[in-house]
Amino acid sequence: MYQSIIKPILFRFDPEKVHHFTFSAIKILSAIPGLSNLIRYTYSLENPQLEREVFGLKFPNPVGLAAGFDKNASLYKELANFGFGFIEIGTLTPKGQPGNPKKRLFRLQKDQAIINRMGFNNDGVAAAVKRLKKNKNVLIGGNIGKNKVTPNEKAVDDYVYCFDALFDYVDYFVVNVSSPNTPNLRALQDKEPLTHLLSTLKARNNKKETPKPILLKIAPDLSDDQLLDIIDIVTSVNIDGVIATNTTLNRKGLQSQYKDESGGLSGKPLSQRSTDVIRFLVQKSNHAFPVIGVGGIHAPQDAIEKLAAGASLVQLYTGFVYEGPGVVKRINKAILCNKQ
Repeated sequence: MYQSIIKPILFRFDPEKVHHFTFSAIKILSAIPGLSNLIRYTYSLENPQLEREVFGLKFPNPVGLAAGFDKNASLYKELANFGFGFIEIGTLTPKGQPGNPKKRLFRLQKDQAIINRMGFNNDGVAAAVKRLKKNKNVLIGGNIGKNKVTPNEKAVDDYVYCFDALFDYVDYFVVNVSSPNTPNLRALQDKEPLTHLLSTLKARNNKKETPKPILLKIAPDLSDDQLLDIIDIVTSVNIDGVIATNTTLNRKGLQSQYKDESGGLSGKPLSQRSTDVIRFLVQKSNHAFPVIGVGGIHAPQDAIEKLAAGASLVQLYTGFVYEGPGVVKRINKAILCNKQ
C-alpha cells in the first residue's frame, strides 16, 4: 500500500512540507484510541533473539531511526511503534535556529537518495528536554551539535551545554562533527580539536554517578589516514563507539535532476562506502569499540551486509522514506533468519 498508493502521492509534493505533514498525520492518527496498538502490532517484531546489549544498553532490536528525522523529539513515541529498537533525536543545539534557507531538501528518485542542507534546524535543546520528560520506555539517543553562529574555538561550550541539558533524558549521546551543512563543522573532525572535544565530554561524563555512553558520528568522506586517526582518538579518549556514517559530499554516478544541489547526500549511493568504513574501523581497531552502521539501508540485505561488516546496530533514514514503515519489520525478520 505504501509503495503503490501513499508514496506516489507524497512524492508529488515538496519533501520538507511532506515531512511536516506526515508528522502531523502520525500524531493525529496515533491519538485515536487503539490505533497505536494496531500500528505496533502491524509493524513491530518482538523476539528475544533480536535483543542486543551494546555499550551497556539493552536494545530490543538492532534497527534504529537515525538522527535528523525527529530532530526535536516531537514524535519519538509514535515512531517507536513502527518497530524501531531505538530512536536518535537531534541534531540539537543550545539555542533554536532556523537552519539554512529553503529550498534545502531534495529527492533524487532515480538514485533512491536525498540531498539535504538543512543546517541543524531545531527548536533548541530545552524544547526537546520538555518533550523527553514524558518518555517512559523508548530508548533514546541524543545527537548534539553546535549553533551556526558559534565559532569553532568555542564549539566545545555548545556541546557541553547540550550534554548537560540532555543528560537525564537520553540513554546515549552522539557527538555530531560530521554534518556538511554547518560552515566549518567538519574541521572539528581533525585530530587536535576532536580529541579536545571528546576528552572534555568524557571528563564531564566521568563525574556523573552513572555515566552515559558517548559515540562519535563521522563522515564517509574521510581518508584511510583520517579513519586511523579516528580509531586512535576513540581508543585513547575511551569513548564508547562510532556511528558510521553521516551524509556524503560525493556525487559520483548520480542520475537525478537535483544531483548538483549542495548538501549532504544520503540513501542508496552511500551504501557501499558506509559499509566499507564500518569494515575498516572494525578490522583496523581489532573490534575495540562498537559501530552503529547507517547509510543506504533500503532492504534487509543492506542491513545484513553492515552487520556482517562488523556493525553492532544499524539505523535508517532515507530507506524509511523510500521503502515505508514496513522495512523495519522486514529487516528484523531477515536478521532472525540469518541467525538460524
